[in-house]
Amino acid sequence: MNENGPALLMTRPREAAQRFVELLPPNLCANLPIIYSPLLEISALPVMTDLGGVDAVIFTSGEGVRVASDGQPLRIRAYCVGERTTKAARLAGWNAQYSGDTADALVAALQADAPGGNLLHLHGEYTRGGVAKRLSDTGISCTGMAIYRQELSSFTAEADTALATQRLLIVPLFSPRTAAHFASLCPENAHLSLIAMSEQVAEVMPRLQSGARHVSKFPTAEAMVELVCDVAQTWLRVETEPSED
Repeated sequence: MNENGPALLMTRPREAAQRFVELLPPNLCANLPIIYSPLLEISALPVMTDLGGVDAVIFTSGEGVRVASDGQPLRIRAYCVGERTTKAARLAGWNAQYSGDTADALVAALQADAPGGNLLHLHGEYTRGGVAKRLSDTGISCTGMAIYRQELSSFTAEADTALATQRLLIVPLFSPRTAAHFASLCPENAHLSLIAMSEQVAEVMPRLQSGARHVSKFPTAEAMVELVCDVAQTWLRVETEPSED
């Protein structure tokens, strides 16, 4: 493995980053060094999640599932965004139902089904999509509750070195907030190949437009894995091609 060649820079919280890397083909990981530099740290808020009078919860992230499940014995129906969040909720004992790959898809699905009872969206302090308000505006009883904190972090020393030496870094970015924070920290002369999970993620990186940018066809882990593999294989082929000199 070439220590000066392309590397994959993972900026998600460590556990989420490792789960993503585990989805990559072993032969790719054998040739592509992984640099972990979480730009978000997740910690539970000191709140009690009281599900009394709640008929179903909404999870829009795996972090919500993990925090809500810790010390909470009651398991009820859970409407989930994304296959992986749904799987995590099922494994934690919730009666989980996949409700689309985005917050917009979940809102549309619940508006179409018009579930009765009271819904509770369990999310982080920083949340997008206005799920609870949008559902409430259409007559569905739904409130939101922040149960975890997402604190911004700086690059690790390893990531700082890779960026400063202009090593080619393949950087998958999964949320607009992390992408914007990444852009604010990143040196302008960094050698990057950016992979955005959606157009919304790509739009918050205007200062990095000089770098190669790719946008996933779908906002799913599987689609991101496919794109990371395609981009990485391209750069690895370029690195191993013989020089014409």
